[in-house]
Amino acid sequence: MRGGPRMPRVNELLREVVAEELRVLKDPAIGFVTVTAVDTSPDLHSALVFYTALGTEEEQAACAAALKRATPHLRSRMGAQVRLKFTPAIEFRVDPSLQTGLRIDTLLREIAVTDEQ
Repeated sequence: MRGGPRMPRVNELLREVVAEELRVLKDPAIGFVTVTAVDTSPDLHSALVFYTALGTEEEQAACAAALKRATPHLRSRMGAQVRLKFTPAIEFRVDPSLQTGLRIDTLLREIAVTDEQ
């Protein structure tokens, strides 16, 4: 476990803060976004925020740009709500697990169709 037993609690707390702040942002480009996980470095200087966003590729690209624009605001809110020695710099990344799950589902359906024939 990276960073000891404290890091999962810190990661979950940061995930909750970012998710709540995204919910109240007024940027229309940030559509339906789900913050799935946060991975904070052991020194607390950086945090990767994994998210999923629904919509077309263009809408997802607009959402990624809006999240990048909102990063300073989100970091300041994080610092105000969470008492840590450092407020981590945050970077947003698309969570690949949704696409992986869809790919697995597609493969399983193909296998089921092949077995029926």
